[in-house]
Amino acid sequence: MHLHHWKRRDFIALLGGAAAWPLVARAQTPSVRRIGVLINLPANDSEQQARIGAFLQGLQQFGWFIGRNLRIEYRWASNPNDLPRSAAELVALGPDVVLANANPSVDALLKVSRTVPIIFVATSDPVGSGFVESLPRPGGNATGFTTAEFGMSGKWLELLKEIAPNVKRVAVLQDPTSGSSSIAQFAAIQAVAPLLGIELSSLSLHDERQIKALLTAFARSSDAGLIATRTAASIRHRDLIIALSAQLRLPAIYPLRPFVTAGGLVTYGPDIVDAYRQAASYVHRVLTGEKPAELPVQAPTKYELVINLKTAKALSLEVPPTLLARADEVIE
Repeated sequence: MHLHHWKRRDFIALLGGAAAWPLVARAQTPSVRRIGVLINLPANDSEQQARIGAFLQGLQQFGWFIGRNLRIEYRWASNPNDLPRSAAELVALGPDVVLANANPSVDALLKVSRTVPIIFVATSDPVGSGFVESLPRPGGNATGFTTAEFGMSGKWLELLKEIAPNVKRVAVLQDPTSGSSSIAQFAAIQAVAPLLGIELSSLSLHDERQIKALLTAFARSSDAGLIATRTAASIRHRDLIIALSAQLRLPAIYPLRPFVTAGGLVTYGPDIVDAYRQAASYVHRVLTGEKPAELPVQAPTKYELVINLKTAKALSLEVPPTLLARADEVIE
C-alpha cells in the first residue's frame, strides 16, 4: 500500500512537471549575444558599409540574426583621438566579442582589455604590433585577418612604373596616425625605388586643404606619380585624392579596389570585403566557445589587380597588354 501511494504521488508530480514543461519552453527566448564593432572610419563611408554588409551576411550563414539572437553595438571613431574613449565604451558594455578594423582600433582595445575576445580585420603585422605572440598561435585575446605583408607595398611602385614608364618622382601618401603600418609600407617602397631609378617623397595626410596644397606643389613637373598607402587617411580622403590626381594629371596607384571603381587609375591589394565575410566565421567560433588564443591569424588568399582604362585614356597612358592580361578586373 505504501509503495503504491509513493508511485502515485511520483506519477502526479511527473504529470504536473510535463504539463508545465511546454509553458516554460515557450517563455524562454534564446539568449541574445552581444558583439561590439570598433571602426576607425566615418559611419557614412561607403567602403566600410560594404564591409559591414559582408560581415552581417556571413553571420547569418551561421544562424546569427540581429534582433533574434544577436545585438551589435557600433562605435565609429574617424578621429584617432576618439578611439581610446570608444574602445572603453564598447568594453564597458560587456560584449561577448569585438570586431576591430585596422591597427589603431586593435591597439585601443588591447589597452583597455586583455580578456575581451577581439577579432581584427584589415590589420598589418600583428606580431610586430604586439597583438599576438605568433600567427599560428596568437596566445592572447586577439586574432583575425591581416591585409597584406608590408613587402607587398614595393609592388605598387613596380606597377606604377609599368603603367606610367615616364614617372621618375613619386609621392607616397602617408598617415601620421597609423603608427608603424604607414612607416613599414614606405620602407618597402623605398627598398625598390633605387632599382627603378625613382626619387621618393613622403607626404603626410592631414586635412583637405593641406592635401590639395601638397599634391598641387608636387605635381608641378610631368614626371610625377603617386602612391596612396593602405591607411585610414587614404581611405577617408579617397574622393579628394582621386579628383586631384585627375585634375593634376598624376598617374596614381591605390591600395584597394574601391579607389579604382571611384575613378582611380590602378589598384593592387587584398579584398577586405571578403576578409570581413570570413571574420564572421571567427566571431561565430568565439560565440560558440572557442578562444582567440587558439585561432590562427589568417593572411589574404589573393590580391586583386584592377585597372581603370577610362582613367588611363584620360591621362594619355597606353596600358601594356601584358599588364591587362594579368588584371583581375578591367573597368572601361
